[in-house]
Amino acid sequence: MTLNRRRFLGTACAGGLAALGGTGALAQVAGVALAPLTSTPPARRPPPSAAQLIGAARLDAQVGFAALRPDGTVLDARDADAGVPPASTLKTVTALYALDRLGPAHRFATRVLLDGDTLVLAGGGDPVLDSDALARLAADVSAALAGRPVARFLVWGGALPRVNEIAPPQADHLAYNPSLSGIMLNFNRVHLGWRGTQLSLTARGEDVAPRAYSIRVAVADRGAPLFAYDGDRATENWTIAARGMGKSGSWWLPVRRPELYAGDVFQTLCRAGGLVLPAAEIGHDAPTGAEIARNDSPPLREILRDMLHYSTNLTAEAVGLAASGADDQAASAAAMAGWLRGRGTPGEFHFADHSGLSPESRISPLTLARVLAAPAAVAALDGIMKPDPLREALGAESRGAGVRAKTGTLNFVSNIAGYAADGITFAILTADEGRLAATAGADLPDGVLS
Repeated sequence: MTLNRRRFLGTACAGGLAALGGTGALAQVAGVALAPLTSTPPARRPPPSAAQLIGAARLDAQVGFAALRPDGTVLDARDADAGVPPASTLKTVTALYALDRLGPAHRFATRVLLDGDTLVLAGGGDPVLDSDALARLAADVSAALAGRPVARFLVWGGALPRVNEIAPPQADHLAYNPSLSGIMLNFNRVHLGWRGTQLSLTARGEDVAPRAYSIRVAVADRGAPLFAYDGDRATENWTIAARGMGKSGSWWLPVRRPELYAGDVFQTLCRAGGLVLPAAEIGHDAPTGAEIARNDSPPLREILRDMLHYSTNLTAEAVGLAASGADDQAASAAAMAGWLRGRGTPGEFHFADHSGLSPESRISPLTLARVLAAPAAVAALDGIMKPDPLREALGAESRGAGVRAKTGTLNFVSNIAGYAADGITFAILTADEGRLAATAGADLPDGVLS
């Protein structure tokens, strides 16, 4: 039998004392008292304070947070009343706003109308319309018309206000900063692929990838910038720097003329079904005529779940604009802030958009935590917040299995807000606003990753 050291010494000593006629076998050996067979484990060190953790991380920036108990009282806080750019944590407020104003079952309809010999593709503000759904719509229209000639083809995007760029200071080539209108295809992105000097632009879906004719790209003999945009012609025009391409690669480019892009792709898909349409024109008046086909989006709650999981800026802006009914992005963001104040939310806050992409928005950690801690918010966001959102960044050791939250980043801004174990609601907002302002529009400036 294997004995541990203590048992071995104890047994040996007991045997020796017994042989000497001793009666207290483990009491004493050569005048030295033996330790008992069991002992109390050493006391654990107290967990480090928030200040110690922040100091150890050497965060040379503003760091504010608030953690609330289930009853809404403050568990812990630091600089909790200071306004900070929320970045994409603002999407949690947008989700609550859209759910309240539109309802979780709301669907966005993309319709095709026939008005005499004019065909109208009428967008309904669907932020998740893709080429696969448009292909099904084109097949239904081709079957319904059965070769009937169409003299004019219009695309209407007036269901939502036109937004040329979500955040104009951002670089032109960033796919997360596209245009918005009432019709948006593939999140208003087009897929650029290249092998050598052979370039392709496609409206890529899961099942279909029709060519995009309303957008053009060419190779330019330069080193930088990698992409340059010219939207002053009849088509959108991009150039890509030859010295930055490599042998092959791909990139999603933002679309700036969404009506013509969707119409161009729809025309190609209809042609595949035997229906020849004239070139797409932008329709400016509300469409009329008989509905001959339609595509309904998934329910809003499902759309918002994906928005919170993948942080889709276009979705946030589209659902925010649909919820407010405002005429432009700034008025819509102000309407959302007014809605929040109308619910009795304390604190100062200002919203410049619905996605958090603008650095002009402000909210304090305590205010954001209180918004999320409201019972109605907890119920509305249950099941659609992303679980363990830091796992992708920190790997399997993130220890965030009990966390459901939304992250948010801009240049030198890094935030997270949501729900932790034991009913705790939290918001952690960090920012170096001087460096944020100095790098406006820059893509991954020096120091931002660390």
